[in-house]
Amino acid sequence: MSMFEVFFPLVGGVGLFLVGMMLLSRGLVAFAGQSLKNVLVRFTGTPWRAFGSGAILTAMMQSSTATTVTLIGFVSAGLIPFVQAIGVVIGASLGNTAAGWVVSGLALKVNLSFYTLPLIGIGALFQLLGRGRITDLGMFLAGFGILFLGLGTLQQSMSEGADLFNLAALPIGSLGAHFLVMLLGLVLSTLLQSSAAAIATTLTAFDAGAINLEQGAAMVVGAAIGTTLTSALITIGATTAAKRTALSYILFNLITGMIAIVLMPVFLYVVNQSVILLGIQPSAVVLAAFHTFFIMVGALIFLPFTRHFARLVERLLPAKESFQMQHLDDSLLGMPDIALEASQRSLEHIARTLFGIHQQILQQQTPSVRPGFFSHMHQALEELFSFISRNQVEAADEKLSQQRIAQLHAVDHLIRFNMRTQSAYEHLDTLDPAALSLTSEYSLPQIDYALKYEQNGEEEGVWLDKIKTDAQRIRELTSDSRRDLLKHPDRVSTTRSILAKTETLRWLERSSHHIWRVCNYLALGKGELT
Repeated sequence: MSMFEVFFPLVGGVGLFLVGMMLLSRGLVAFAGQSLKNVLVRFTGTPWRAFGSGAILTAMMQSSTATTVTLIGFVSAGLIPFVQAIGVVIGASLGNTAAGWVVSGLALKVNLSFYTLPLIGIGALFQLLGRGRITDLGMFLAGFGILFLGLGTLQQSMSEGADLFNLAALPIGSLGAHFLVMLLGLVLSTLLQSSAAAIATTLTAFDAGAINLEQGAAMVVGAAIGTTLTSALITIGATTAAKRTALSYILFNLITGMIAIVLMPVFLYVVNQSVILLGIQPSAVVLAAFHTFFIMVGALIFLPFTRHFARLVERLLPAKESFQMQHLDDSLLGMPDIALEASQRSLEHIARTLFGIHQQILQQQTPSVRPGFFSHMHQALEELFSFISRNQVEAADEKLSQQRIAQLHAVDHLIRFNMRTQSAYEHLDTLDPAALSLTSEYSLPQIDYALKYEQNGEEEGVWLDKIKTDAQRIRELTSDSRRDLLKHPDRVSTTRSILAKTETLRWLERSSHHIWRVCNYLALGKGELT
């Protein structure tokens, strides 16, 4: 048999496996994505629960990359604390071993590619004729069938080309040899952008006799490390939170892989003794068990110390962006609902910061503001506006569309409120104390409600009505005061005093209006009002 007769089916088999995994993962995420996301957010309260959630979701989606990419988005959005995310990425590493069990325990023993062929046809029909979630189910079914078709093609090509691809010439028996073969597994996993595909290739090669047990074990370790590189590439240019999550994933798999290399002689000794005692040659299942074993060893070592590990990663990657922008990561734009939650958090933080400065000005105090603060805030709001604008919410999703529009309105009012607050801060000496005192009956309660609405225990509409009512009363009061002042200018000593008082009243009126509109749009942006 020629090289081409083996090589072409081998490449085709790997390609079919990768396409099948991609369709299976995308179909499952699209079909039950929101439920999977809810599980990931809700069941991560402790390191062990986070570990279990990551393992189960990855086993279901057959892709640790899909789990980690989603997780990176959640951490960037602030939905999952970084400490809990560590448990999820460790669980994703364990869930990734499920593919090895499926391949070794089922696909290499039963010709599933024949029995799953109808699923490809059914899935294609669902894609062509179905609507909504039926098309997503069709993608999942087609992916499932193509995955096993690829495994069947891969197994056949490996069996026929075992002599051509025999790696027996590679060194064995030493630590250096283990590292060399491990690097082959890492390169294979990196090139395929899938550790599952690399492990499936390794298992079929072992089953065909192209590699021995020792080489197969080292390649599995390399594949487990290589899968982390995809996550690293995704976080280029991303937020610090995303980079920390990816780094923790890389460090866990790298350290665990090193532990596996060290423990490999023990593993090989146990397997050899079992062969002597039982007289049964090891199958690909042994490699799948080894993969699960060393990941579990790593999990048992890391999980009790997740907080210490988190602090180490935080020291290695200190935060660089401002708090206002730390939740905004372009990777979130593929998940419109999560992206909206991220932008909402940033909006609320900016609003609270500006409201706090405004409150100090109303109380005739001098706010402690660093140089360039208001310019930085303006830039942050412009970046936030760009992020929300690029969030491609489906037109049919009326609720998310309304939230997106409300957030854009909130940014608009915050930009203008920031300018008015900056103007007042830079001209504190020109603000008229009498005008501030005149409206304090309404302006101080309004800003207090705006700052503490999440803690006041009232329904959303109630506190908004109070803020709106205070804004209307300030408008009426300032309008009457300005009219009275212009009618009786003799009541004020100088023209400069008249101008100072009228300008202060105008600033109070417009600022109170922006406070009301910002709070209103923040409530709409959160989806709490309709």
